[in-house]
Amino acid sequence: MTEPSERFDLFVIGAGSGGVRAARFAANLGARVAVAESHLFGGTCVHAGCVPKKLLVYGAEYAETIADARAFGWDVSVQGHSWTALRDAKDAETARLGVAYRKLLDDAGVAVFEGRAKLESPTSVRIGDRTIRADKILIATGSRAQRLNVPGGELGITSDEAFHLRELPRSIAILGAGYIALEFAGIFRGLGVDVRVVHRGDVVLRAFDPDVRDHVRGELTKRGIVFELGRAARAIERTGEGFVVRTDGGDFVTDQVMHCVGRQANTGTLGLDAAGVTLREDGSIPVDADYRSSVPSVLAVGDVIGHIQLTPVALAEATYVARSLFAPSKPAPVDYRFVPTAVFSQPTVATVGLAEHDARKAHDVQIFRTTFRPMRNTVTGRDERTLMKLVVDRATDKVLGVHVVGPDAAEMIQGFAVALTCGATKAQVDATIGLHPSAAEELVTMRTAVG
Repeated sequence: MTEPSERFDLFVIGAGSGGVRAARFAANLGARVAVAESHLFGGTCVHAGCVPKKLLVYGAEYAETIADARAFGWDVSVQGHSWTALRDAKDAETARLGVAYRKLLDDAGVAVFEGRAKLESPTSVRIGDRTIRADKILIATGSRAQRLNVPGGELGITSDEAFHLRELPRSIAILGAGYIALEFAGIFRGLGVDVRVVHRGDVVLRAFDPDVRDHVRGELTKRGIVFELGRAARAIERTGEGFVVRTDGGDFVTDQVMHCVGRQANTGTLGLDAAGVTLREDGSIPVDADYRSSVPSVLAVGDVIGHIQLTPVALAEATYVARSLFAPSKPAPVDYRFVPTAVFSQPTVATVGLAEHDARKAHDVQIFRTTFRPMRNTVTGRDERTLMKLVVDRATDKVLGVHVVGPDAAEMIQGFAVALTCGATKAQVDATIGLHPSAAEELVTMRTAVG
């Protein structure tokens, strides 16, 4: 690692996915780069988001896998599940990744400052008793989980604490019905916890395609997850039996309460006001097409800009910033049209492109949709169905959106993201030979429009 200098070409605040990517790429392009990190290298994705969440999903899925094994002739005996073992295995992996992220910076020759950085001016940062100067400062501090602003809200946990519970509760009330809410509902239910999802709105996954929302809610209900929609939580109170959640539709008692109501940009302690950086009311940083804030020397990427809060998006934005600042030629802008995304609920939701209701705002569309019983379940007898849906522009025949709910949905959608980015038409999808026997082949065999 290079010895820290008191002046750099780029100073990055935050060593999560976006910050590390920008720092490494800028250093590889010959820039003098430093990074400040006050907590854990790897950020939310590694320690309190994507990675630990997916590991817990894998752990929870074994309940069904073991049960289904008997239908395929396996004599399986299960003595129970150890939450402690799963939690500790998850912690070991995230710790390993944290070390790996730090090594990436060291290997790239990036100077690392461990501590909380605060802007003193548009071109200077203070860490402890040191002032560091930089031509450009990049804010990549991510976001944090929010709690409902209700009496007793502080009694509930967020996803941050859920990853480190000492023991599993017997029951849990999850407040919210977005990505994180449905993912943790599946995790807890798979591990034997009674789960109740409470949400003031009347649908889950509000921004997703209506067929997707309805289908995944139905499948999760089959697994024993209780949905109480149209009921806003008004207060949380501790009792000898756990917690009382008071809602406008009645009260109930539960062992644990978890807030899953969105995330807020981590900008409050950065001294951005001292640098003259404009913030939105929610604390996020508005940026231009080159990710510059209202102060040109201060840039921002990832969750802090309040756009698409996904790790690969932060990586793409960070790559653009590094290359636009230090590469010989300006890179192509980040293409946000076809960002694939997955909700690792059980079953998984994966999608790329436009939902039907969004597509209809600007297109005359055709809808191709199918539901079917996965082959595995013809043997197990499990009551589970997969949903697949294509949204197509009638005039151009271009595929505008692909939506899948079911096993391996995320693995299917990545390939279709490539196809949509390349402008795939329905005729080209129809001309593609399916891979048999697989669920994915159904995406290339839907011939009759249903709407």
